Amino acid sequence: MGKWIRRIIVIIVVLAVVLEGVLQIYVGIERKKRAEAPGNAEKYDAANLEKNSGSALEGKTIIFLGSSVTEGAAAEGQSFVELFEHQDGVQAVKEAKSGTTLVDSISIPALLTFGNGKSYVSRIKKLDEEMDVDCVVCQLSTNDATMGKELGEVSEAESQEGFDTSTVTGAMEYIIAYVKETWDCPVVFYTGSYYESDEYASMVERLYDLQEKWGIGIIDLYSDKEFNAIDEDAYGFYMYDEIHPTKAGYEEWWMPEMEKQLEEILK
Repeated sequence: MGKWIRRIIVIIVVLAVVLEGVLQIYVGIERKKRAEAPGNAEKYDAANLEKNSGSALEGKTIIFLGSSVTEGAAAEGQSFVELFEHQDGVQAVKEAKSGTTLVDSISIPALLTFGNGKSYVSRIKKLDEEMDVDCVVCQLSTNDATMGKELGEVSEAESQEGFDTSTVTGAMEYIIAYVKETWDCPVVFYTGSYYESDEYASMVERLYDLQEKWGIGIIDLYSDKEFNAIDEDAYGFYMYDEIHPTKAGYEEWWMPEMEKQLEEILK
């Protein structure tokens, strides 16, 4: 190996280390900023909320698969998952990594920033196949829209081997088929609340095509005009940005609707 090639490799490694360090500093600053958001006040911690006695979801084992919204990235790691656990007595399996995609490819930003860039497809296959699972709730990832991942087409296939997981649709079909073949339980996809994105709107529309084929459940917060008709002040309190809720946003805005619809789907 020539000395110039070795030098180039050293420079690349040094730059990668510096970039990772800069990203970690940014993450720390952003984490502090998010913690100080009014909607993340201590009174909205799940542990301080009353339990829902006699919840129809009590005791159910539910896998929650997703990225930053499922993780609660703008709410100090608390999302609706912790609310389902604490308020409804759900046995939750939280498989959420910020910055990752449905599409089965490594997310370099997620890998560098959060230490895990593995896709939804990759991560669901790491879960215990012997679990007794009542439902899998999967996030319709905004990362796929932001990163411009190919939407793809609905396949005629019905088994895991027949899907192109390099596309959003193929990845979703793979997850549906995998869940049905592994745990034989309902699959529910949920969307975020409305924000301007043609790519995400197309992904939401595709969910209904998949519902027709597979009979999946859909919790569609994105298209619900009545749900999204809140005033600017409330929106600013409930949402840290256009994608990520605060603790209050999950608790007071998203959770009541998600809870109602999930109970209806699983009754």
